[in-house]
Amino acid sequence: MNYLDYFKKICSIPHGSGNVQAISDYLVSFAKEHNLECHRDDALNVIIIKEASKGREGDEPVIIQGHMDMVAVSDDGRDMTKVSLELKEDGDFLYADKTSLGGDDGIAVAYGLALLSDETLSLPRIELVVTTDEEVGMIGATALDTSVLKGKRMINIDSEEEGIFLVSCAGGARIDISFPLTETSPEGGEAYEITVEGLLGGHSGTEINKGRANAIRLMGRILKKLADAKLLLAINDIKGGTADNAIALGCTATILCKPIESELFEIIKYEVMEKYLKIETTAEITLKKTEATANSGKWFYNPESTLSGLLTTLPNGVIAMSKDIEGLVETSLNVGIIKMDERSVDISISVRSSIDEEKENLIKHVLDIAANYGAKTNVHGDYPGWAYRENSPLRDRMVEVYTEMFGSRPEIRALHAGLECGVFAGKIKDLDCISFGPNLYDIHTTSERMSLSSAKRMWDYLVKVLEK
Repeated sequence: MNYLDYFKKICSIPHGSGNVQAISDYLVSFAKEHNLECHRDDALNVIIIKEASKGREGDEPVIIQGHMDMVAVSDDGRDMTKVSLELKEDGDFLYADKTSLGGDDGIAVAYGLALLSDETLSLPRIELVVTTDEEVGMIGATALDTSVLKGKRMINIDSEEEGIFLVSCAGGARIDISFPLTETSPEGGEAYEITVEGLLGGHSGTEINKGRANAIRLMGRILKKLADAKLLLAINDIKGGTADNAIALGCTATILCKPIESELFEIIKYEVMEKYLKIETTAEITLKKTEATANSGKWFYNPESTLSGLLTTLPNGVIAMSKDIEGLVETSLNVGIIKMDERSVDISISVRSSIDEEKENLIKHVLDIAANYGAKTNVHGDYPGWAYRENSPLRDRMVEVYTEMFGSRPEIRALHAGLECGVFAGKIKDLDCISFGPNLYDIHTTSERMSLSSAKRMWDYLVKVLEK
């Protein structure tokens, strides 16, 4: 099997974050089938080791690293914990019908398995490290025991732009906010469903500075305007977003209001979307009456619109740009998920910064805001940044090979998004690390697609680097 065969096999196994048992089992079975050394821990991380080819025994081992989980989202409500991805091709692009593709980071796993199974390649000792739940806070990497690894050079394949090598990244954390609700029995009013959909969404690290709208933020502004107009009476449900590190591309709320005139709602729509009209060209905000009434279902009081106040007071998007690297986001925040039950509205947020002190300051700011609105908070999934390394033999070698193969030098770049490289650098002393990958577009969304020609070029390149 080649790397594309392995990628398609991975796509046949449901492997969204938090649902990685099956894909972890597959990796273990692969190792057994190929008689390779294998280690799996309680977090379901898998390490597969292949000793050096004949004549390469004296070469330094190389760690090949990626994560097995994907941001699993769909357009049609299918259960992503149970179904295989329906792969399709359109010219140079491979995509999954009405779901995310999981090229982030299935291509890393596919490359790794292809390296381990190809007996024709001359390779140093390869240590394939495949971690779990990277997309929800690098949980697997944080839990991993690296003591079985001998490598001091690591190639992380978790980047999405060919020709761009990442050598530094931001640290981050997740904040969960629980906003308490009070049940009420309002009199009068009409039930409405408000829907925000059709936004671009995207990765909250790589796309946070592209001016895209956040559906949860838009919904908060809509509710706030209705509350300020003394129309909002109660809320029955609100839900939106798919992951704390994905820009929310949809949000729906069921509310009880005094009658809303269509002309007023058109004004509200324009006011909340005005700054995004040139970017979010497919966005739709709709208002429709529902059959629910004040006497059906459970309604929750929102005194002085405190929920919408919280949603509009929380910062969102780029907080600060780097003073040292032009165009690099230094600090950001993404309100990624909102959902509601009979006790609370729960909000999940991703915080990132290349400066630890600024990350901590932003976290404290969010906690203070939440406390002012009577909400409870939990900070977890805190991971370190990855500092630039002045002396990097691995980087020098990879630049040299890239230039030889393609006739131009790759771009060396720092990334605002989090990478597991920072976690590994904290565990393995003197780790020399770089991150690269083929062209992937619109990751974490149902528009995700992978360039087949780029995937082939980067496979050939990876082999050349390792065989050199």
